[in-house]
Parts: sequence; structure tokens; C-alpha cells
Amino acid sequence: MDEQGLIYDWNTVDYEIIRDSRDHPHELWFDDETLRDGLQSPSARNPEIEQKLELIDYMEALGIQKVDLGLPGAGPFHVGHIDAMLSHMGKNDYELRPGCAVRTVVSDIEPLVDLQAKHERQIQASAFLGTSPIRQYAEGWTMEKILSTAEKAVTFAVDNDIPVMFVTEDTTRSKPDEIKAVYTRALELGADRICVCDTCGHVTPNGVRKLLSFIQDEVIIDSGFKRRDIEVNWHGHQDRGLGVANNLAAYEAGADVIHGTALGVGERAGNAPLDQTLVNLSLMGVISNDLTMLNQYTRKAHEYVEVALPRNYPVFGEDAFETGTGVHASAVIKAMKKGDNWLADRVYSGVPAADYGLEQIIRIGHMSGRSNIIWWLQNNGYEASDDLVSHMFEVAKSQRRLMDDDEVHAAISEFQE
Repeated sequence: MDEQGLIYDWNTVDYEIIRDSRDHPHELWFDDETLRDGLQSPSARNPEIEQKLELIDYMEALGIQKVDLGLPGAGPFHVGHIDAMLSHMGKNDYELRPGCAVRTVVSDIEPLVDLQAKHERQIQASAFLGTSPIRQYAEGWTMEKILSTAEKAVTFAVDNDIPVMFVTEDTTRSKPDEIKAVYTRALELGADRICVCDTCGHVTPNGVRKLLSFIQDEVIIDSGFKRRDIEVNWHGHQDRGLGVANNLAAYEAGADVIHGTALGVGERAGNAPLDQTLVNLSLMGVISNDLTMLNQYTRKAHEYVEVALPRNYPVFGEDAFETGTGVHASAVIKAMKKGDNWLADRVYSGVPAADYGLEQIIRIGHMSGRSNIIWWLQNNGYEASDDLVSHMFEVAKSQRRLMDDDEVHAAISEFQE
């Protein structure tokens, strides 16, 4: 069987991303913001340190390259958690690269000096500063003040050998000349990575491409730097529901690092979901990470951070690979009977469940056919007699939703009594 011949992929028609590795400091990386920006969600719970360490373990196992460990400027409690996570990463010799978000003030960066010396590893300072006209107006800031603030913080970090990622907040609503002025000054002072932010979830994929082209083709080059010497990060939010689409557009436009959080947890409507971003880039053939533990990671984040995980959430919601519809289930079952997991995973699904540690599940309900019932009975150790199948078919048709397994077992027991 020619598996690829069974699916005509319109996604690839006249679609090509030309990414010259000589223009980039490294291959595409990811920065997990769950334990910093994610915890700024109004409904998020700050996990216990043991739980944070477990989430760190999953990030490492999934091949994520960078992690934001928190905001040291939030106080000693947060610094203590950051310290513990750094110890855990060092003890286990993790490749995951640590960073912390800091305001562009010296007092936020000072704790990193001590932490970096203690753990003998570099800790990225993600120094953020608002640049949009609306933010400037609300704060009463001038460009002179913004540049002066950036100079003091970046200079202090660089002088103390702390790598700086300079972050312009609300970049997607900022003026080109002001973006250019701030990034240029940060680069001149020694920042070797920048982060372009859709802080308010404003931008569309077209805006992402236009903005990143401006950053790469004008800002970096006109500042006297080579593109490959500057790491360009993209950080998106979900206010318009475009987080994943914008992350993909950022990759297409040449970003070196894409940010996100587990299940999209974050302020307001949340950050761009990192899990969905990984799934899509995996399906596009952009990355080859082993993502079979991604389901476990999202469920632990759901449990520890208490971020919502709707049943219909893509890929990792309970309904994502379940069906009780007769026609759909029949096709999946026929594939399963062929002993072909590849086919069963794709005949009625755009995402192969097995690639993410999951499986296709056949359920029983008011839209089920007899094939659903026979399959369910056989796979749960029952003899699929005509009488039992007929009884369960009538029971299923009387339901207003799919039956839980316990409900099916109960209905069978009642019939057999």
C-alpha cells in the first residue's frame, strides 16, 4: 500500500519555505513560557515546586530548547523557585536553556547575577519594555525615556555577563521608526537576541510576516549586524484566536525561536498554545521531536496549573479522537480490522493520534451503528451475540449523548440479569 498516495495534501500545493541555515544562529527552537507568562493567567494556580520540576522534566523530554523560569522581580518566593529549578536542571544535566523575564530595571536583573554565579550557567534575561504609542501615552513615556531605561538595564546585564533578549512589548502596534530605534540601541549595547511581541493578541498572520521582514531586512541589517548573529524570537497571544496561526507565520517569516505555553494558558485569552504549535510543525515536517509524551505534559499542566482543558480541545481534549457516529466509526473499525494502525489513525482524523501518545476510541451513542456496538463489545471481553447487540442498539438510540463505558457495562449487566 502506498500510504502517501491515500492522502492528497492541498497544504503543500505551491507552498515552499526557503530557510537558509546560513542566515540563522540555529535551527528552529521553542521557548516554553508556561511557568512565567502562563502563570499570569487570572485563573492559573502557581504550582508547588515539585510540580514545576516535573513539568521541567517533560519540557526536556519533548526536546524544547528554552524555558522561562519566572519573574525574579516578583519577590524572594519566586527567586527561590527559580533557584530550585536551576538546581534540578543542573543536577540532571539538562540541555534546556534557562531564562527569566525581567523589567528593564537593574533591580530585576541583580538576582540573576547571583543565580548565574551559583549555578555556573548562563541565564537569559528577557528584558521587556513597552514601545507602542498607546502604551507610551498611557504611561506618560517619551522615546527618550524608553531609550534611557533600556540603556541602563542592558548595559548592567552585559557588564555582568548575562545574555540579554531585548523584548519590545506590543511590538505589533508600534511604529516602525520607534521599533528600529529601540532594537538598534539594544543591539549596539550587546543584546544578541530580540523578541517581537504580540502582547495584546492584535496581529494577523500577514502582520506577522510584514513585521518580521522589517525586523530582519531593515532593523538588524541597518544596525550593522548580520542576520545570523541575532536570534529573533516571536511571542504571541490568543486574544483573536490566532496564536497558532501566527506562530506558523512566524516560522515561515524566519523566526529563530517561537514562544508558547501549555494549553495556551496566559493573561486574558491566553498565550499561543505551544502544544498545538508543536503538533502542526511536526505534521508539516518542520520538526522531528518525539512528541509521544506531549499528551502527558498537557494533562500535567492542566492538573498543576489548573488551566482548562475542554473536551473538544484539539488533539489533547477527551473528544479529540473519540467517535460514536456510525459512518465514521465504521471506517475506523474497518481500518483497525485490517491491522493497519496508520490507516485507522488517519481515515477520519487530520492528526494521527499515535504520534502524540494517544489512540482512536470507538464509543456508543444515539448516532451509533451496529458496528460500533459489536466493536465495543468484542474489545471489552463480551460475546457480541445478536440479542445483546440488538438490545444495546436500542439502548444507544435512546440516549441523548455518547455513553460512558460504565454506563455501557451497566446496561449489559441489566440485560444479562
